[in-house]
Amino acid sequence: MQMTELTPDMLTRVPPRDRYELHAWLRLMLGIDVPPVPRCCDHASPLDYLDHVFFERPGNAVVWANRGGGKTYYGAVATLLDMLFKPGIEIRILGGSFNQSDRMYEYLRDMLERPGLREMVARRATRQGVRLVNGSRVELLAQVQTSVRGQRVQKLRCDEVDLFLPEVWQAAQFVTRSKQCGNVAVRGSIECFSTMHRSFGLMHELVSMAAGAMEHEAPSYKLFPWCVLDVMSRCDRSGPCELCPLFQWCEGHAREGRGFVPVQDVIEQQVFSSHAYFNSEMLCRKPSLRHLVYPMFDEQRHVKAVKPREDGAWIGGMDFGVRSPFVMLWAQAIPRGDGDWCIHVIDEYVQADRTVDEHMAAMTARDWPRVDWVACDPAGGARNEHTGISSIALVERSGYRVRAARSKITHGIEWVRRYLQPADGTAPRLTIHPRCRELIRALGTYHFDPEQHDREIPMKDGPDHTADALRYMLVNLQQPTGKVKRRDW
Repeated sequence: MQMTELTPDMLTRVPPRDRYELHAWLRLMLGIDVPPVPRCCDHASPLDYLDHVFFERPGNAVVWANRGGGKTYYGAVATLLDMLFKPGIEIRILGGSFNQSDRMYEYLRDMLERPGLREMVARRATRQGVRLVNGSRVELLAQVQTSVRGQRVQKLRCDEVDLFLPEVWQAAQFVTRSKQCGNVAVRGSIECFSTMHRSFGLMHELVSMAAGAMEHEAPSYKLFPWCVLDVMSRCDRSGPCELCPLFQWCEGHAREGRGFVPVQDVIEQQVFSSHAYFNSEMLCRKPSLRHLVYPMFDEQRHVKAVKPREDGAWIGGMDFGVRSPFVMLWAQAIPRGDGDWCIHVIDEYVQADRTVDEHMAAMTARDWPRVDWVACDPAGGARNEHTGISSIALVERSGYRVRAARSKITHGIEWVRRYLQPADGTAPRLTIHPRCRELIRALGTYHFDPEQHDREIPMKDGPDHTADALRYMLVNLQQPTGKVKRRDW
């Protein structure tokens, strides 16, 4: 029997067998025409996401979508499908705020009021959750560790993860467990939904990890990006497309649109928003750079596999840490002939929970020549209250010449910016080898507090350690004493 010949009551008992039946089921049961194909190159469609999670394909889903792009609604649709056709499944909804969790749950409750579905509810739905007659259950979680810990569920759907507290996100990694639900082997998985308007948020990290997983064919993450053009309704505007304000992005594809966002709404949003905001929030392109310490950093320009040169002096930058990472950067300073230098960062060492002596041994094991000097934080000169020996003294005992000039953080930041983007418009004077992954991540995410107007002191929440090591190195490169010596390669 064809899916279109089934009654609502029968539709709740006959699961879709492929994406085509899934699309038909959603149209017949919920009255929605889910966009089946993306309109933008390298994007996914909402149906791609639903197909992935309903048929239990490998990889945790990461949905990166525009404002008003339906990500919360489609998360509720996925929850309904799981509950109907995977008996006994346990699902939890965790939002960046309780209001965000409640929004996905409200969509689900509205769906369960439809003919053929309301009979599936075991008891009256409450504000905290609902159970179906087949034993499936969904509950809302508050964004606190005590709410997340102790859960053992098959699906955790996290909405607006950019608003998550780090400790809650870490606790959420251990709540899922696989289970046989009827005839379906349900894999324990976490799904993430969000826009990505910050270059230093959790969503940026997840999208980067998902993109890397796709490149290496690893199943841990599966990225589903779509923008407003992918979910825009069919355009029936008269006149040539070239005169439309959206043409530079749409290029006429909206004439074949099958989404739910009215074209006129998108035009008005584009007219009344900035170019940067529209690009990041609606087109899901590069997020805003306004809170970054180094907005001029560009991997295309600054990351290059430069080989060591014979005329380069070996220098280092170091940031001390015990529980936080200890960092060592190896770099070459290449004379330019005008009294300035080009800096090539060749390698990095980033490790936590070790003593300084252990770090020194690990650094010595690297194949690079001993640096002529290493720059450190002047605070490393303070004596340890237990040993009476400073971190800098331990480094010097290992045979390193240390520079530890004092300077304001703002002064050091300006030096780094100068090497990334010289004011005279010439090529960057700082390049980083691709193997220096932590430094590359740091320069792309090191940021000021977005809630504060202060643009003096950056946030110390992870990427600051490797960024500090680079800053110490460039500040001490300018010191008049202890000139850099060249070493034969």
